[in-house]
Amino acid sequence: MNSFERSIAVYQPGGLHAGDVEVMQVNTGLLCDQACRHCHLECGPDRSEVMEWPVMEQVLGAAEAIGPRLVEIAGGAPEMNPHIREFVSMLRDRGFAVRLRTNLTAMAEPGMDDLPAFLRERGVKLVASVPCHTDENICRLHMTRVLEKSIRSLQLLRKAGYTADPELQLNLVYNPGGTLFPGRQSTAQAAYRRELYSQYRLTFTRRLSITDMPPGRYRARLRQEGRDVQYAHLLRKAFNPGSLDLLSCRHQVSIGWDGVFYDCDFNLALNRTVDESVTVCLDDADLGSLSGRRIVTGDHCFGCTAGYGLSRRRTID
Repeated sequence: MNSFERSIAVYQPGGLHAGDVEVMQVNTGLLCDQACRHCHLECGPDRSEVMEWPVMEQVLGAAEAIGPRLVEIAGGAPEMNPHIREFVSMLRDRGFAVRLRTNLTAMAEPGMDDLPAFLRERGVKLVASVPCHTDENICRLHMTRVLEKSIRSLQLLRKAGYTADPELQLNLVYNPGGTLFPGRQSTAQAAYRRELYSQYRLTFTRRLSITDMPPGRYRARLRQEGRDVQYAHLLRKAFNPGSLDLLSCRHQVSIGWDGVFYDCDFNLALNRTVDESVTVCLDDADLGSLSGRRIVTGDHCFGCTAGYGLSRRRTID
């Protein structure tokens, strides 16, 4: 029993278990135009792991069998997967709500000019990473000029019609960084709205914050700076038992670029598949076993229960 399991034992004596799969998260590959210092998957331009079309066809079949409320497409930069447009089109043709997680800068790459219009025409919701609206903070986490490219993509999305239609969600995600954990959204969201509109005349649906998670490059950075033990302690100290019932992992399943099932994107980063008593990959899928499965946890799970946590509401709505 890991320390997270011990901490939740009084609240969830039998451990964490999933309900019905409402969200199917699909990681289409680790290829990305950025190599962010806080990336838990260690994505980057030099990664070759990309979901191939035969796996996407299996995902389409799994989606039809499970019937999730939402299919979320993630990466890497999913825009860089060569099959992404056909994949999105087939999901929408089959009636699935689709949301794309984007770092925005990939949309500014050559050949992507028509992507915002494509996504708009197919009614794809977006979750976009915009760490901060000032160059000073963004350079701390990302490469230089990231903000400029992000703003350009947001302007293209506005031109395509995003935010004008309330059904076309454009949510912005922010990593607080350091020892800051997600709090109430209202105050920070109001500041984002004010600054983005006053500087760039840009609007968005909601602004969300997510804790920097220990796996991947962020863990390597913490170890290099000798802060890994301190950060783990801070996550435990910020544990909020009220977040357990609404944790995202309890209502979703994540499929890796190679067709393997995980409880969440963070377990994917750590190569911890779903519990071996249920379906592990698309090739031997008993999809009914995904509902009610016991969730594989670890000390990194304190990151999703810190502060106001990473909740089902933030994942689906």
